[in-house]
Amino acid sequence: MTSTTAKETAKEIVLNAWQTFRTRDAGLIAAVFAPDAEWIAPARNATAIALDHTDHMIGADAIARFISTEMHRLFSEIDIAFRAVHADGDNVIVEERMRATLPGGRAYDNDYCFVFVVEAGRIKQVREYMDTRKGWQMVFGEAAA
Repeated sequence: MTSTTAKETAKEIVLNAWQTFRTRDAGLIAAVFAPDAEWIAPARNATAIALDHTDHMIGADAIARFISTEMHRLFSEIDIAFRAVHADGDNVIVEERMRATLPGGRAYDNDYCFVFVVEAGRIKQVREYMDTRKGWQMVFGEAAA
């Protein structure tokens, strides 16, 4: 038995969250996360280093602030294309391709995989995976890494 409501599955909660992320409204974004939610990205990934930001966010407000404001200091003209979404109970896996423009007009194009854990109708945890070497090369230049 899952902890999501009969009205909304974990998959629907996660897909609706992605729509909410697009609003860039920190209050709305925070509401899709549990108060003590965690977002865990690869240690020392290029985005975290470039923004002098943690790779392990804790708390709905911290996560919402990053999604609504902070990441946009590095990425503009963001285009996210889902490749696949898989759900098993309260666990949802999203495979996506993110394209964006970096400062100075450089292109960013990387594949991601996110594992969402939903609890009581809210996102409790996100584990983020990406090609970190490719990210470093795009953010910091070919010689980086």
